[in-house]
Amino acid sequence: MRYLVISLALTALFLCSCKPGASHAGITSDMAYEGINNYCHSNYDWSIAADNPSMMTVTMGEETTSEFQVIFRSYTGALVYFYVDKASGKTRMVESVPALDVDSVIGTIDLMDYLDKKQ
Repeated sequence: MRYLVISLALTALFLCSCKPGASHAGITSDMAYEGINNYCHSNYDWSIAADNPSMMTVTMGEETTSEFQVIFRSYTGALVYFYVDKASGKTRMVESVPALDVDSVIGTIDLMDYLDKKQ
């Protein structure tokens, strides 16, 4: 009986020890960043930032238990917040124009469509 209790405790410990930044479904913070970075480079014109790459950026934002936030900043000052669901990869997009104090939901994408297929 004692061995059963110890085995169950060790199994529970093993199952609960998850790597930080990873979800149970396999969407990691690195995957979220890579997929959104790929999306932004294929859907926005980066030529304006050729001489000054810091004009347009993709950065990681806050993380919750269910989502990663990735932020795209355009040369215009507009921000697009990508909220990546850790379980499904479904990503909702919210555009924010701070100068005009305007936020709007602009759609959804599937993160998996923008990840390198070698993963």
